[in-house]
Amino acid sequence: MTAGDEIEPVGAGEIVRVELGARSYDILIGPALTERAGEEIAKRLPESNALVVTDRNVAKHHLEPLAESLSAAGIAFNSTIIEPGEASKGFSTLERVVDAILTGRLERGDVVVAHGGGVIGDLAGFATGITRRGMNLVQLPTSLLAQVDSSVGGKTGINTSHGKNLVGLFLQPQLVVADTSVLDTLPARHFRAGYAEIAKYGLINNPDFFAWLEGHWREVFVGGSSRQRAIAVSCATKAVIVAADERETGQRALLNLGHTFGHALEAATGYSDRLIHGEAIAIGMVMAAEYSSTRGHCPADVPTAIQAHFYNVGLPTSLSQIPGGTPTSEKLMELIAQDKKVTRGRLNFILLRAIGEAFIARDVAADDIATFLAGQPAA
Repeated sequence: MTAGDEIEPVGAGEIVRVELGARSYDILIGPALTERAGEEIAKRLPESNALVVTDRNVAKHHLEPLAESLSAAGIAFNSTIIEPGEASKGFSTLERVVDAILTGRLERGDVVVAHGGGVIGDLAGFATGITRRGMNLVQLPTSLLAQVDSSVGGKTGINTSHGKNLVGLFLQPQLVVADTSVLDTLPARHFRAGYAEIAKYGLINNPDFFAWLEGHWREVFVGGSSRQRAIAVSCATKAVIVAADERETGQRALLNLGHTFGHALEAATGYSDRLIHGEAIAIGMVMAAEYSSTRGHCPADVPTAIQAHFYNVGLPTSLSQIPGGTPTSEKLMELIAQDKKVTRGRLNFILLRAIGEAFIARDVAADDIATFLAGQPAA
């Protein structure tokens, strides 16, 4: 089965199916889907009440049409609005969301609607999974990054001072609704950051898709059919990988290309606006390609091509571009050692043999990574 097999055209949009047996679900992709969200939720979860979890920025632009959609479908709901940003993805905000579920007297058969970007999806998803030992989750991602990555596949969690996403669980949603229209209100910086995750799918196992992106990225940024195609291909690629390895015991780890370096950079910069997730992952993917080249896994033109594409798009590509100073190699090594992909103290990295040919490198020597980091250009 290939990624293309998962995409089904429907009207002006498309449906990608995540095949997980009894826990299979649809990803709806297309314009103006927020107005249909209530109807789609009611089809799958009849007679459910809901809690909408969102952030202040998303609520300002998109909560009203969602509320109208839920009401029209006969879904009783409350909403809780948190502050935007990665800093909200922690224990204190988690407690607030759990309290909102319980105060609203939602039952196990009811639904939490995660209406926002990756922070909201991860946070609300985790709260859904631990409250009443598990409830129903619907993802309504409003950022490009969330639509192509974090809303799909069931990973949820929060950050700690030790690192990113170190506390969490797997909880597959009942439905993902990716309304491409809402991306028109996304700040340009955040759209670029989400694009890094789209490019990742080409780098992992689809060189033709990466080549297409090199020629069509401007159209993806503008919107329309090219944007929808890029989102659908990304979701379909992830759906195939998740279906084959739901709990990341094998090939699903390929989706972490750039994330070991990237998560360490996010933690080192305090999960702040200095460096948002997609920017950290863009730098991380370039670093992974450069490290691959230094170890002889791929020719030097691979990191050069990736760096050039990200530069054209407007993404950062090196540590020296992080505002406020470059994290020390010692600090980054300390954070990498806490990464979830470490196995019994051994470092695991996703590396490249070519564009579209990623592989899992197990038991990478810590000294090699430390030497590589020490050689990175500083600000």
